Amino acid sequence: MPETIKQSQPERKKNSDVLLVIPAYNEADSIERVVDELIRDYPSLDYVVVTDGPTDGTDIICRRRGYNAVNLPKNLGLAGCFHNGMKYASEMGYRYAVQFDGDGQHRPEYIDAMYKKALEGYDIVMGSRFLPLDKSAVPDGASEEESEMSGMRSLGSRLIRLAIWWKTGKRVTDPTCGLRMYDKRIIDMFARRTDLAPEPDTVSLLIMKGAKVAEVPVRVARRETGESYLKPMNAIRYMRRMLGSILLMRTKRKNGKELSDD
Repeated sequence: MPETIKQSQPERKKNSDVLLVIPAYNEADSIERVVDELIRDYPSLDYVVVTDGPTDGTDIICRRRGYNAVNLPKNLGLAGCFHNGMKYASEMGYRYAVQFDGDGQHRPEYIDAMYKKALEGYDIVMGSRFLPLDKSAVPDGASEEESEMSGMRSLGSRLIRLAIWWKTGKRVTDPTCGLRMYDKRIIDMFARRTDLAPEPDTVSLLIMKGAKVAEVPVRVARRETGESYLKPMNAIRYMRRMLGSILLMRTKRKNGKELSDD
């Protein structure tokens, strides 16, 4: 269990500075395993499941199990789903929010390291599958090598990495890893704006707006069940869209620390 995460005051009606935002489309086969592990082994972490108009009963499971959940009446896609989760985080006053998958791929073991790094003054802390990690810290079933990614996805990640560096001057080793921690300023921006998606092009945009970004080494588990937002047949179009979005951004780099919606 993470020991460094500060506990909130009881009157705030939450346990932690940190909220895990868990977008869930059709995750009926995995959501109980994911949330029950958090409740059992990581009670210092708060969570909210945002069910995105699922068709497999994910929302019914959350209600039956009494999970903390926001159930959307129709499918909004990852961007709309995450927006609602960040609205919840903003309204509840969380200091940090973590983008956390409901399929079991993201591991809570790494949240504490991300939190420690965020406390150094970073606006965004990203997990990286490509930074070296002590093998003793790799959870069972986690992927240890970059080669675990398909050839197309690995190539796409490299191209996006290069595009972010060319556009922002910031080297991000794993821009497509979805395990990310955002501070309150970023939370509030996601909560206000419906045009921001939790994707690499938004990370690039936030860097250009002055966000300080750091990475910590992580490993992810292989997806065993559920339905991914990024289906294999859409991977090429996704990578092409991310590259175009990053390269065509007109926002100028900011050297200061202030983020704005402009």
